[in-house]
Amino acid sequence: MIAALAFYVFAAILIASAVMVVTSRNPVHSVLFLILAFFNAAALFLIAGAEFLAMILVIVYVGAVAVLFLFIVMMLDIDFARLREGFQRYAPIGAVIGAILFLELLFVFGSWQFAPDAAALRLNPAPDAGVTNTEALGLLVYTDYVFLFQLAGLILLVAMIGAIVLTLRDKPANSKRQDIAVQVARGEAVTMKQVPSRAGLGQLGILRRPLPAAEKPKALTHDAHGHGAHGQDDHHGGGHH
Repeated sequence: MIAALAFYVFAAILIASAVMVVTSRNPVHSVLFLILAFFNAAALFLIAGAEFLAMILVIVYVGAVAVLFLFIVMMLDIDFARLREGFQRYAPIGAVIGAILFLELLFVFGSWQFAPDAAALRLNPAPDAGVTNTEALGLLVYTDYVFLFQLAGLILLVAMIGAIVLTLRDKPANSKRQDIAVQVARGEAVTMKQVPSRAGLGQLGILRRPLPAAEKPKALTHDAHGHGAHGQDDHHGGGHH
């Protein structure tokens, strides 16, 4: 009874936070609602007995991905009013695409069938006796589906390289590039010298340039009437006639 009640509570909060992610006008609020959705999804994984997936969801998605989204949104100077200018123009196209996706979801859920042993396998924390969830997941991913796992990593690597190439297409003229050949090339030989302890740099022929002398303040002179003047400026406009 408690597990069922907790499931419905976390599921309701998850759906509400997911809706707020899409409908919030402030992108920072959207990211915060996304973090809330991740936490509730992790709680659902815990109820289902998948503690490893719950911890991965909190550590990776909340601790890295969502925080990265938050910093990017807060650091970039985005004109959201300009982004919303074309909303009404593309609203009909978006509505048509949304309706098509909704019909596809109806077809999928209409033909959905549960396996006969689904009720017995539900909320089963371990598939076999003596095997934890993490060990079972590792055996499944890195043994039975290892080639598909490596293929997924390769696809992500190609996507990352493509994003970097498209971003750095326009190279500024004053950008600095690393020249490894210049870095590892050896020029003239450097002679090692033994310097006694507490000896100055002058013994090596390295002399420091003297600091520029500080500018002295000008002397303050007084005229016959007791008024101060600097130099000869007071003879023209600073004294009494």
